[in-house]
Amino acid sequence: MSLFDDYDVRQVGNLELLAKQVVEGFIIGLHKSPFHGFSVEFAEHRLYNPGDSTRNIDWKVYARTDKLFSKRYEEETNLRCQIVIDSSSSMYFPDAGDKDTGQVNKLRFSALAGASLMNLLRKQRDAFGLSLFSDKVDHHTHCKSSTKHYKLLLTHLDKLLANPERNKKTAAADALHEVADSIHRRSLVIVFSDMMEQSEDTERLFSALQHLRHNKHEVILFHVVDKSKEIDFEFENRPYVFIDMETGDQVRLQSNQVKDYYKEQMVKFKNELELKCLQYRIDFVEADINQGFRQVLLPYLVKRSKMRT
Repeated sequence: MSLFDDYDVRQVGNLELLAKQVVEGFIIGLHKSPFHGFSVEFAEHRLYNPGDSTRNIDWKVYARTDKLFSKRYEEETNLRCQIVIDSSSSMYFPDAGDKDTGQVNKLRFSALAGASLMNLLRKQRDAFGLSLFSDKVDHHTHCKSSTKHYKLLLTHLDKLLANPERNKKTAAADALHEVADSIHRRSLVIVFSDMMEQSEDTERLFSALQHLRHNKHEVILFHVVDKSKEIDFEFENRPYVFIDMETGDQVRLQSNQVKDYYKEQMVKFKNELELKCLQYRIDFVEADINQGFRQVLLPYLVKRSKMRT
């Protein structure tokens, strides 16, 4: 059962509430699963040392344990995480046209996945920032861990979902190069993208991924797809008009005429992308928008656990 079964994820009117539900559902499931060994208790304290400021002492803990502990705050965070989301027009697939059906597309999935990760990071008192890109970096914030910062980033995601833009192209390579140079070294960078770069720009895309690793960042790339349509090409055998969401170009054809060739090319590209990520020691995760958020949150926890050891 996916997390989509627990509530109506199509109603992305309140990202903060939905992100909270996603995280709470995930943690409950984690306790019941073989992965229960992962730390899901987020209280962050350290023993009080004489000379430390007394204003950070947790007196409730003292009342229970008769020991002095200080709370950890933003400046003591042990992880910085930059969440990078592709907001180009291809991320609006599947497109409901001008109808507001609340259909889950790649951008809605990525925004809620990103919001859920920020919720987890905030619980762990880690710092997080947000970068949005299309043919350029449209928005970039540095890492902080405060509640005010969390709500500000949710506002940016809400605005992004509320104002879809047609014919907005992708320049993932340029954007990732810019992000790599603008964030704190040795950060965790989490990228949500369908990686729909122009074929001639593939090598530049791989170079940008390598740049992230060269700057000592740990990287998780979530390859966001509608697997049934974009990978397996599961369309009825009838005429369709396929529209390039980034350029508006159209082509009319019978789906079965191109299915085998299309699948062959997609598998080739995906395998090449996975191979490059393996070569650069980047975690590659296929994120199917129809399969819920466990596929996002669990790889994050695995990566965070490795980074702390």
